[in-house]
Amino acid sequence: MKARALTEKIGFLTLMAASALVVLILFSILIDIFYNGFSVLSWEFLSQSPREGMTAGGILPAIIGTFVVSLITIILAVPLGMFSAIYLNEYAHQGKLVRLIRLSIRNLSGVPSIVYGLFGVALFVRFFHFGAGILSAGMTLGLLTLPWTITASEEALKTVPKAFRDGALALGATKWQAIRTNVLPYAIPGMLTGAILGLARAAGETAPILFTGAAFFIPNLPKSLFDQFMALPYHLYILATQHQDIGKVRPIAYGTALVLIALILCLNVVAVSIRYQYRKKARMAQ
Repeated sequence: MKARALTEKIGFLTLMAASALVVLILFSILIDIFYNGFSVLSWEFLSQSPREGMTAGGILPAIIGTFVVSLITIILAVPLGMFSAIYLNEYAHQGKLVRLIRLSIRNLSGVPSIVYGLFGVALFVRFFHFGAGILSAGMTLGLLTLPWTITASEEALKTVPKAFRDGALALGATKWQAIRTNVLPYAIPGMLTGAILGLARAAGETAPILFTGAAFFIPNLPKSLFDQFMALPYHLYILATQHQDIGKVRPIAYGTALVLIALILCLNVVAVSIRYQYRKKARMAQ
């Protein structure tokens, strides 16, 4: 018994040390970005277009481009992902075909993002002739986010007890009425949380937009969905690795990184807030 207790204590301390190390590394990175990037932030930096090869001015086109592409991603991935999850979990016959579809979806979640970028070039840029622009990039990110959204939504639906469905059906409700009134109100928090977290991941991706429409330096805002655009992750990548004067633009790179982290943090806060509000309404309904 003493040896088992000692082994358990050593294992627990090892896990605690590993967790503390990961958190320490994360906080050191965030502190470094905040320390070097905060001094760059200003109204000019956030509201003006870049000038002189991005050595002056701001990052407004990159912020707008990231926002518009993320909006297209939401429009494509969230409704399609949620309805796909509802069909797979509530309507589809749970046989070998559905298990194969689920396995394929989970495998797609682990596909490297650069593969999605190449697929987006082949499908949206060349096959559909959308060209390299906002629409192609947004739809590519939508495909990237779709497996994540389906998986998260289906897991949220599985947490709702089967008795909720059976009770509504026993009272004469149709299957859709049972799902809409007795399942979705309890599953929506998890579904939306998964969708927003997937969007936060997509907003920070560089590889998919690298091939489908992102550009380093465009001083003007795009006029249509088929124009090339600036985006925060690609802009940061160029500033940090490809610019002809990396030392001069390094403070701008830190400021861009801080803005991108703030954007992703806001998305996570929105996800937590939505989850909290829906859970609060569910408790009040009970």
